[in-house]
Amino acid sequence: MSRLDELIKELCPDGVEYKKIGEIATNIFRGSGIKREDVTEDGAPCVRYGEIYTTYGIWFDKCVSHTHIDKVQSPKFFEHGDILFVITGESVEDIAKSTAYVGHDKCLAGGDIVVVKHNQDPKYISYALATMDARKQKSAGKVKSKVVHSSVPSISGIVIPVPPLPVQREIVSILDNFTELTAELTSQLSKEITARQKQYEYYRDLLLTFPKPGETIRSDQIRSRITWRSNDVKWLCLKEISILFRGEYITQKGTQVGDIPVILGGQEPAYYIDRSNHEGEIIVVARSGASAGFVSYWNEPIFVTDGFGYEAKKEIITQKFLYYILKNMEATLNAMKRGAGVPHISGEMLGNILLPVPPLDIQRHIVVILDRFEALCNDITAGLPAEITARQKQYEYYRDKLLTFKKPS
Repeated sequence: MSRLDELIKELCPDGVEYKKIGEIATNIFRGSGIKREDVTEDGAPCVRYGEIYTTYGIWFDKCVSHTHIDKVQSPKFFEHGDILFVITGESVEDIAKSTAYVGHDKCLAGGDIVVVKHNQDPKYISYALATMDARKQKSAGKVKSKVVHSSVPSISGIVIPVPPLPVQREIVSILDNFTELTAELTSQLSKEITARQKQYEYYRDLLLTFPKPGETIRSDQIRSRITWRSNDVKWLCLKEISILFRGEYITQKGTQVGDIPVILGGQEPAYYIDRSNHEGEIIVVARSGASAGFVSYWNEPIFVTDGFGYEAKKEIITQKFLYYILKNMEATLNAMKRGAGVPHISGEMLGNILLPVPPLDIQRHIVVILDRFEALCNDITAGLPAEITARQKQYEYYRDKLLTFKKPS
């Protein structure tokens, strides 16, 4: 029998009473508005309602924002152990998200925050309010719209199990340990991705660094696989080794939704429409804005708009090798943008950049190596969200299980 089972058998053998938040609260009140422009780096610690969605989890012990108290009309404070609810949001599913404050400062509660004072274990209450059952209660009766609202009466009516304090604390200990293990796993996976990415970038830079006339480059890591001489590498302009494909101007408003990606130049398609203007392999270089110079490779029907497309002259250079060479130059390409307002790169400037062109067999060999590295990095990157999601679902299952009790008969 676990410690938790022992405590339940000893302290609540006949079941656990379920109570409304209004029944366990010693006080409930709304915060007072804190304007964005009044947030400072020092002063009184405070919480604005949006931070509960974006910054704080089940509990927190330090405020990320501060303000000067004389800027707040009718200031309202929360202290150690208080539960904060946000009563304005954009999602029915997340409305009335809550968090427990376990720090020891006296802090200001911003507008659209409801503060609940009580005598229970604050982390336990916060865990209980995060269960599927509590979330259903929070969203009950709410209608999807641009802005979703809750209220003090709605929050007061949420029902949660309230076992004796020793049982609450044991459950908190179990869930805190589970949360810590999940965070540790996430950190380890993130470090693995970073290490793989750095390894990939090292070999990419090594493989795509070519000799100047009279130099020979040989690496201990790849000596047995790839060697080249300076007279094997030609330096040619982009316009000499590729055919330029200019994108077409388009607006989302005048198009039909489909499954063809529209390539504006960002890392992801801007949106999807029902027609393409290019099929097959192509490299797209973003033309304007902050992402100017971003390089992407496509081998499917797409619609190129604010960007330059390049099709390799295959008797000189392979499409994928040209992609890797340009991808390795993104910072240089981005630095080429000019103009006030929305800066852009000119097609003429791009066409005149000099690129190294080794023999085709060397190109293909380099592409094979870089494709393997890129696939490995992508596999790990794709696996991280899936693993985290699996752990989160496992955590939510056990959390809801731990926080479901038999009611007294």
